[in-house]
Amino acid sequence: MDLLNTLVDKGLRREAPSREEALAVLATSDDELLDVVAAAGKVRRQWFGRRVKLNYLVNLKSGLCPEDCSYCSQRLGSKAEILKYTWLKPDEATKAAAAGVAGGAKRVCLVASGRGPTDRDIDRVSRTIGAIKEQDPEVEVCACLGLLSDGQAERLKEAGADAYNHNLNTSEATYGDITTTHTYADRVETVRHARGAGLSACSGLIAGMGESDADLVDVVFALRELDPDSVPVNFLIPFEGTPLAGEWNLTPQRALRILAMVRFVCPDVEVRLAGGREVHLRSMQPLALHLVNSIFLGDYLTSEGQEGKADLEMIADAGFEVEGAGTRTLPAHRSDGCASACGPAEADEEQPADRAESGGARTDLVTVRRRGAGTDLAPNA
Repeated sequence: MDLLNTLVDKGLRREAPSREEALAVLATSDDELLDVVAAAGKVRRQWFGRRVKLNYLVNLKSGLCPEDCSYCSQRLGSKAEILKYTWLKPDEATKAAAAGVAGGAKRVCLVASGRGPTDRDIDRVSRTIGAIKEQDPEVEVCACLGLLSDGQAERLKEAGADAYNHNLNTSEATYGDITTTHTYADRVETVRHARGAGLSACSGLIAGMGESDADLVDVVFALRELDPDSVPVNFLIPFEGTPLAGEWNLTPQRALRILAMVRFVCPDVEVRLAGGREVHLRSMQPLALHLVNSIFLGDYLTSEGQEGKADLEMIADAGFEVEGAGTRTLPAHRSDGCASACGPAEADEEQPADRAESGGARTDLVTVRRRGAGTDLAPNA
């Protein structure tokens, strides 16, 4: 396909596709799917070889959130029967983090529900970061605590944090349909706070919330403009008891097309396959490794993931290798602070949405997390 040849050439040059080209990737047929994966795979291998970075989530505070994000099982008013607990102590969080690192994780992501941290919360997390770094100085620590106030990103950096995650989630035009207790602009500002403090920015999206192709392209181009080092791609986990419990819009094929589009738009960025991969990609997860260079190991915040051992076997069987602690993740031009690779791109006219056929609700695939942080059971790593 001429389209794919063009996209590969642009990706190898770190050049942005046009908005029309990005939409065309999402509009490709299932018959063309393997060609799309192979083309995006060339771009992925150019910048990241066959390495897969492993990340591990530690949910420091589960549930009890005052925000109304429709996709979230921890939201205000959620009836999802998830684990609910207040802040883990530093030794508890460090023990959970150690399990992930022992399983092969290079980065530990410390997450807490809520609108944003108080200064006291920053003190808590700083002590936890210090304890984790004392145990393993080489491990990367990413914090995800919600909206940041002035000076808080700097304090996390001083405590030893390497990165900060705050996702845009969906397009600016539809953000108000998903969340009303804060704005899209609030999220953008927090990502900029983190970058301004010298933290590596991590910001991504959630697909499968009923958005159009145009919305998906909009949020990915917005991420390109923000220029995070890492872009997590989540696929909605439709928890029973949340407003989006009925949104089963994704097929494995559509999920792969979305990942390919993200790779073409942000060719040399760490694209991370995040929540929902087991639910929506299912047996086609290994194909996604040709598109992403990073995944989460084990469980997520409130749902269980594939067994950590199965993740490692999948990576090996697909012909990839786990990225070692001493290996630089990003290409040299990004590690040296070059921001040109994911700069602003030109926008074209909006195209009509091409919604994937729903595969039907598979509520049997959503398993609430009952092990690891906040419980007496061993974590999945």
